[in-house]
Amino acid sequence: MSSIIYTHTDEAPLLATYSFLPIVEAFAAKAGVAFETRDISVAARILAQFGLADDALTELGELAKTPQANIIKLPNISASIPQLKAAIKELQEQGFAVPDYPEAPATDEEKEIRAKYDKVKGSAVNPVLREGNSDRRAPASVKNYAKTHPHTNKPFAEGSKTNVATMGAHDFASNEKSVTLEQDDVLAIVLENEAGEKTVLKSGLQVLAGEIIDATKMDAAHLRAFLENALAEAKAQDVLFSVHLKATMMKVSDPIIFGHVVKAYFADVFAQYGDQLAAAGLSANDGLGAILAGLGKLENGAEINAAFEAALAAGPRLSYVNSDKGITNLHVPSDVIVDASMPALVRNGGRLWGADGGEDDTLAVIPDSSYAGVYQAVIDDVKKNGPLDPATIGTVPNVGLMAQAAEEYGSHDKTFEIAEAGTVRVVASNGDVLIEHDVAAGDIWRACQTKDIPVQDWVKLAVTRARASQTPAIFWLNESRAHDAELIKKVNAYLPQHDTEGLTIEILAPTLATAYSLERMRKGEDTISVTGNVLRDYNTDLFPILELGTSAKMLSVVPLIAGGGLFETGAGGSAPKHVQQLVEENYLRWDSLGEFFALVPSLEKYAEQADAPAAQVLADALDRATGTFLNEDRSPGRKLGTTDNRGSHFYLALYWAEELANQTDDADLAAAFKPLAESLRAGEETIAAELIAVQGKPADIGGYYRPDGEKTSAVMRPSATLNAALAAF
Repeated sequence: MSSIIYTHTDEAPLLATYSFLPIVEAFAAKAGVAFETRDISVAARILAQFGLADDALTELGELAKTPQANIIKLPNISASIPQLKAAIKELQEQGFAVPDYPEAPATDEEKEIRAKYDKVKGSAVNPVLREGNSDRRAPASVKNYAKTHPHTNKPFAEGSKTNVATMGAHDFASNEKSVTLEQDDVLAIVLENEAGEKTVLKSGLQVLAGEIIDATKMDAAHLRAFLENALAEAKAQDVLFSVHLKATMMKVSDPIIFGHVVKAYFADVFAQYGDQLAAAGLSANDGLGAILAGLGKLENGAEINAAFEAALAAGPRLSYVNSDKGITNLHVPSDVIVDASMPALVRNGGRLWGADGGEDDTLAVIPDSSYAGVYQAVIDDVKKNGPLDPATIGTVPNVGLMAQAAEEYGSHDKTFEIAEAGTVRVVASNGDVLIEHDVAAGDIWRACQTKDIPVQDWVKLAVTRARASQTPAIFWLNESRAHDAELIKKVNAYLPQHDTEGLTIEILAPTLATAYSLERMRKGEDTISVTGNVLRDYNTDLFPILELGTSAKMLSVVPLIAGGGLFETGAGGSAPKHVQQLVEENYLRWDSLGEFFALVPSLEKYAEQADAPAAQVLADALDRATGTFLNEDRSPGRKLGTTDNRGSHFYLALYWAEELANQTDDADLAAAFKPLAESLRAGEETIAAELIAVQGKPADIGGYYRPDGEKTSAVMRPSATLNAALAAF
């Protein structure tokens, strides 16, 4: 018998699960639908590495390769090093015998510990579970709601100075080299220094015929010069300086780049105190916040702190993540994720927030030029044509290449900060050099591989979606970029295998594809963006935030290549702020619409897998209930005293129960749900009052990364009336 696996993850999505999953399990049980849970939170993944918990992620990774897979995956923490260290500290305080994170492992034991933690940090979950490509789109009900209840996209001010600054040369985009393997092989990555001594950076790299292997580098000296120029430009124009990276998904490369930004901004401080900070284990890669927090253990910590404050006062004005708490754009690498931060900038009229909380124009620094032009194209369009109107614009769904860890750029196993000058080579088993780069000490060199079967599936999915929605599909590929040129060959080879008659399918470079899609959006027309893995991540935040006000309301289906299904529930970029608010005032603003949307196709998949018609009835009723939920505007509000996440779950349960009670496809289910529907409707006023009554006071959940189950359940299920109705049911 099949089961639906519901994942426990982190932060706000995990808190919401404590409220929502009991409702789902109660409803599903009446239809004979089995649910199981697996904990893939960052805390659980740490514990699993040291044998202190089941390795649920590995288990689900294997399940994803089978036709039986039916996994609902909520947003999880892609841990930066500061987050990883904080999680380790919390687990140690809870009594778990996990070791400290080794900053500079010297012994074999420390290297082994570091290797285990490397498996946890960054985007460690998604490559394991995503054994299929991505199909993300706004459900019709959400798009219609956005049109009838449009949010505001602010206009750029006349003469706005906001722009993107990017390298354009000597970066990953410009240094990329790419090859398609003609036969299976085992490759090695080797650094040969100027003395002719060789160091194997990675061996045993298994590749299959037809795979694309690419490699590139970012020149550290040119990066530093670029940053110095950008800082000078921001100062001269008197705009805010902000950097936008992906220090979670690109978990080795981008934290290093972030560290370069911190050191460039505080150049004088690091010139004077850099060696001392390094000796104390305080790294710019971890951000300004981690450095300032660690100064207390230094004898002259106050002196160094004053130097940082003086540099902040003298340098270009920084954008702030939270001006009330003094958290700058340079405090935490995972606070400025480009895919969430840049759409927010565009939506806010090109303005970010300064030290005083006021808004101002911004120089948005995106060092690598691979996709920086996409954001500049959006800024240029909005400056010229005004803000996008959610009441009238079309939509840009996405078909994303991500199966089997496709295009995992900047991930730890094939990304290196070069220790000494020389040449890095990708070498075939017969000794042939496939790719090589001359490198200097400090350069960031990275490689990635893209398997052929995922590309075939990606092309097929693009055609399928274009046919189903009768919508143009645009492959966002740049023939001038080495990797994209290899992909274009494959796209042109595989498209003729499908019926594309009557469909509009084109290949455009990302900046041109952006302009094309925006032009159609303004006419109310839809355009499918067919992209690689990184642009999948970027586009499925960029366009939904402009269309819907959030990316959390997207339907995200991953048809697994083996035949199963992975159903993702939106983005979690705002999750940390929601947890802070819950702890401070017992109010959770997290919107679970993504969970509602994911549950529908998961139940449909279950109906197919288990030959369970009742599961289809559940799915159909939930789909209708979600439409009512949106029409009645039951998503969480922004202020205390309004419906929060827990209240939204109650109303979804009420509408779902009523739909099941009133449907005629399954008389037994209708009879079973009639008493519950009546009970919830009769208790609506009482339940709503009970859920609001707890707001405004601190909440104790017993931990951030590993909250206490009993405490969290009590916080997230505070309505005795609702709990009793579900228990009686």
